[in-house]
Amino acid sequence: MFRYILRRIGMLIPILFLVSVVVFLMLRLAKGDPAMAYLRLSNIPPTTEALEEARYLLGLDLPVWEQYLRWIGKALQGDFGVSWVTGNPVLGEILYYLPATLKLTAAALFLTLALSIPLGVLAALRKDGPIDHVTRAFAFVGVSMPSFWFAYLLIFVFAVTFKLLPPMGMGGVSHIIMPAMALALMSTAINIRFLRANMLENMHARSVLYARARGLSERRVIWGHVFRNSLVPVVTSIGMHLGELIGGAVVVEMVFAWPGVGRYAVMAIYNRDFPILQCFLLVMTSIFVLCNLLVDILYAWIDPRIRLQGDRS
Repeated sequence: MFRYILRRIGMLIPILFLVSVVVFLMLRLAKGDPAMAYLRLSNIPPTTEALEEARYLLGLDLPVWEQYLRWIGKALQGDFGVSWVTGNPVLGEILYYLPATLKLTAAALFLTLALSIPLGVLAALRKDGPIDHVTRAFAFVGVSMPSFWFAYLLIFVFAVTFKLLPPMGMGGVSHIIMPAMALALMSTAINIRFLRANMLENMHARSVLYARARGLSERRVIWGHVFRNSLVPVVTSIGMHLGELIGGAVVVEMVFAWPGVGRYAVMAIYNRDFPILQCFLLVMTSIFVLCNLLVDILYAWIDPRIRLQGDRS
């Protein structure tokens, strides 16, 4: 297990390197002149002299590879530059808004697991029954409905019509209920379908047949063999859901005026504040990669064959 974890950590280095290259080139090759954006945000008239001075100041007169080395060298020391709008260090501002996004993402993930696991199990155990039909209908609607549309429906029902929950902002528990529901909808629907299908498949596995032949109780067969074996692909999907939740938080935060890093990044896109966008993309991608590392470790813990196969290779 220890060797498996070390090998997985070693694989993170080239992945993060490639991510940094893609993030840097993606913004450098984007349409528009960063020097012009810098002058606009600094309220400096874009004369020829000012543009040349801005390019020299930002290092845009250097070859692209040299710009990348300077940027990644400073980034490894925690220096992502300063915001062109506020003039404050970028990393400090990202870390200021990041806890709100992680709080919302954690709440949505909790909601996803708390709803999808029992509903997926019930749908499989009551196949073709009323619970199964209702659950499948919910999963179908959940996958089909965009999160921002569901968010507006929640606001209309719970904030405008019944006045039960605050429509926007961050405060107590009541403020996070609707954003977490909107963010968790699609992941919950996918997880329900995924768990139901795996449960039904494992019910007919040979190991389950042998377990019943050994005289084990039905409860032990279901939870000890069917459910545990069905969790392996579900755990893998959770790693994908984390990326989906982090990415979806950008839209949900805008709808509910949630003061997270996603809303902050959208404002940076409007302003073409390149240092913030570079830091945001690199930090969020790193979080996503680390979460997937934890999922891989959990995956190997649930199914020992994974780490044994890795040790042999």
